[in-house]
Amino acid sequence: MTDGEHTDRVQLLSADALRRTVRDIFAAAGCAGDEAARIADNLVDANLTGHDSHGVVRVPLYVDWLRSGFVLAGQTARVVTDGGSFAVLDGCRGFGQTIAAQAVELGIERALEHGTCVVALRNAGHIGRVGAFAETAIRAGLVSIHFVNVSDSPLVAPFGAVEKRFSTAPFAAGVPLPGQPVVLDFATSLVAEGKVQVASYGGKPLPPDALISDEGELSGDPRVLYGDFGSADLRRASSGTGAIRAFGEHKGSGLALMCELLAGALTGGGGSGPVGPEFRGISNGMLSIYVSPSRLGTQDEFERIGREYLDWVLAARPIDPAVPVLAPGQPEERTREARLATGIPLPTDTWTAICRTAENVGAVPSR
Repeated sequence: MTDGEHTDRVQLLSADALRRTVRDIFAAAGCAGDEAARIADNLVDANLTGHDSHGVVRVPLYVDWLRSGFVLAGQTARVVTDGGSFAVLDGCRGFGQTIAAQAVELGIERALEHGTCVVALRNAGHIGRVGAFAETAIRAGLVSIHFVNVSDSPLVAPFGAVEKRFSTAPFAAGVPLPGQPVVLDFATSLVAEGKVQVASYGGKPLPPDALISDEGELSGDPRVLYGDFGSADLRRASSGTGAIRAFGEHKGSGLALMCELLAGALTGGGGSGPVGPEFRGISNGMLSIYVSPSRLGTQDEFERIGREYLDWVLAARPIDPAVPVLAPGQPEERTREARLATGIPLPTDTWTAICRTAENVGAVPSR
């Protein structure tokens, strides 16, 4: 299909057209041109890698948060503590695509200088696909580890519970092996909340056990999380009574708790709850660790041992000969290549919601 063609439920748009649309929406909504472009690049890149949950489906909600004052345009991360090889930054509720990029830039700069750096970021707007920041560190030759939480956003039930207590609490890590960098990036919930959004707009259905109702019944119906909604309405988890389930039973639940304690408590940004009577909007916390193999003096051994081991892992005989074993990050590479060539598939309801948002701010969608 060509750019803009669609079926009853999905249509394809080029990355360039989608990027222009998102950029123009945020510029019209009050962001400076460079910030609008940064948000557009980050969201469209998520779609290109197949992480539609962190892509342009977020546009209507981001604009709603901006208009409500829950996220602020044009902010710069404020240094709270600076210890050289460690720092605490306050995002001042700026757009995560701006604030997290500043935090990552600082972490990379300091790790290249000192060999390692720990950056504790708090009060950033939604930062999008965390793996993008691990990729940035890889390009600088650094290993990185990222623990993330979302304050005031309980969405996930702990193992054995039916009530929301955790955010989706993402975790990411990047390893710069020669020829095949490894990027691990996932939510500690069984599905990211954005995947529930995508499914609610007519995209890929959820697994039938992704959600749990307040009565303990497993479900794949987004209404368990959002309550009733119209096709192009904003999705709000506060309107539903159910929760997303943690992945991996007690193991995923335990990792989610660690993300909340490290990214929420240690950074000083706050946990996913309990939510106070006056909702101020969600914010991300992120604890990032950067390590330079060259400054550790292990660069040669690291690359040799790491690549030999990775190759051995990938050479394992697959269950299905037509489906090879892949390293974390390889599916994203393949999806990016395919979507750049054929277009990004969007559920029709997602595109309708984006077009409605564009109309509301006075922007014109590109096709």
